[in-house]
Amino acid sequence: MTVHATAISDLDAFALGEAFRKRRLSPVEVAKDALDRAEASQSTVNAFALIDRERTLGWARESEARWAKGEPLGPFDGVGVTIKDNMAVEGWPSMKGSKVAPAAPVTFDAPVTARCKEAGLVILGTTTMPEFGWIGLSTSPLTGHTRNPWNLDRTAGGSTSGGAVAAALGIGRFHLGSDGLGSIRIPAAFCGVSGIKATYGRVPAYPISVMGELAHLGPIARDVREVAALLTILSGPDARDPMAWNTPAPDYGVGINDGVRGLRIAYSPRLGFVKKLDPQVERAVAAAAATFAAMGAIVEEVDPPLEDPAPIAWDIWNAGAALALSAFTPEQRRQMDPGLVACAETGSRFPASALIDALLYRRTKAVIAMAGFFERYDLMITPTMPTGAIPLGADLPPPGFAGQSEWGPLWTDWCPYTPPFNVTQQPAGTVPCGLDGDGLPIGLQIVGWKRQEATVLRAMRAFESERPPARVPMPHRPA
Repeated sequence: MTVHATAISDLDAFALGEAFRKRRLSPVEVAKDALDRAEASQSTVNAFALIDRERTLGWARESEARWAKGEPLGPFDGVGVTIKDNMAVEGWPSMKGSKVAPAAPVTFDAPVTARCKEAGLVILGTTTMPEFGWIGLSTSPLTGHTRNPWNLDRTAGGSTSGGAVAAALGIGRFHLGSDGLGSIRIPAAFCGVSGIKATYGRVPAYPISVMGELAHLGPIARDVREVAALLTILSGPDARDPMAWNTPAPDYGVGINDGVRGLRIAYSPRLGFVKKLDPQVERAVAAAAATFAAMGAIVEEVDPPLEDPAPIAWDIWNAGAALALSAFTPEQRRQMDPGLVACAETGSRFPASALIDALLYRRTKAVIAMAGFFERYDLMITPTMPTGAIPLGADLPPPGFAGQSEWGPLWTDWCPYTPPFNVTQQPAGTVPCGLDGDGLPIGLQIVGWKRQEATVLRAMRAFESERPPARVPMPHRPA
């Protein structure tokens, strides 16, 4: 029996796997449905950098044949996955949102791509991102604007822009992202879906990011159980990453429904240094803290002993941007995002000794401070973003946005909550916790100590189960 096409996008990865097993659906049907909706949505939200229909359907037919023989590669064989356009897929270009990046097809799969293929996932295409992932917004010189499906005049966030949009619209169930200063959590929060960056090294990477130890890889999905399932798949070892934990991946679905009773949770609405926060977001996160307390967690409002680590992150990032752009000519740089070029120029003037200071000494100070804090707490909750999605095409919120007269000169001034945990390399996830007065999603960030992804996911799942998130209506512009 064929499930009606309009219902396929409502089936999660677990339901799809069961439908494949019982022959109620085929991976080819599901892939065709996802491709049809991806192609139809391009003129509206523009989530995909590349769609290769025939190759995707080839993978789907291979999955269908495995199920017919009773030999699936795993429980999610045939489920659709999107891959951010900075991750290698053999035979496809990896343009990274840039007009001047090499357009030749790459000749290998990134570790995360290889793990997806080994699990039988069907790759639906690559998703849009800002140029080289430099900013938490959804515009690039290559693909233009990727729009937030909740409001087409707002950014989808970045840099895993298209992946979060596809997740919100149910185009595929699994979505691969990377997170250097928030690039999984920012778009997931703005688009009303969930995602996690695991502890640095849990998910192997190759090639290594120019952002080095700030850059984490991880999943985005509509459902926290899907986030956990994809993290399990992505965490498989790969010898090409010398800094990865080349140990077997745990099953992050084990214990995910165990709840939060007895967990010690620090509730920090401002992290001790955030000055600008939309009151609507502050109220929503306070309500989330109360929800955790009602579920039996021990919740205490307290700030960590942490100075704003954004300057550390910027020093490392600017130096990485200088390296990333070092091979491009002045003419090529004129075709690039001016903000990215400015970062590279700043980084080119940055002395090596100062970079080592940021990487080793200043970052270590922040790690030690958080290590002591997490001896007292199992988790910490904060806003993911201080506002809902900002206007499309702006690097900063306009004056007066969310009640603030101005937001500062850097994009991290309106994104203070995510970079700290790239600096400290801790696992950090986001889950929807409500809508603001404009009907835009608000994200709740849940942070754990290193290697405690399972606890973070358990709390994300508990909150999602207690407070099911709203789902995006049809993409629209407000009246």
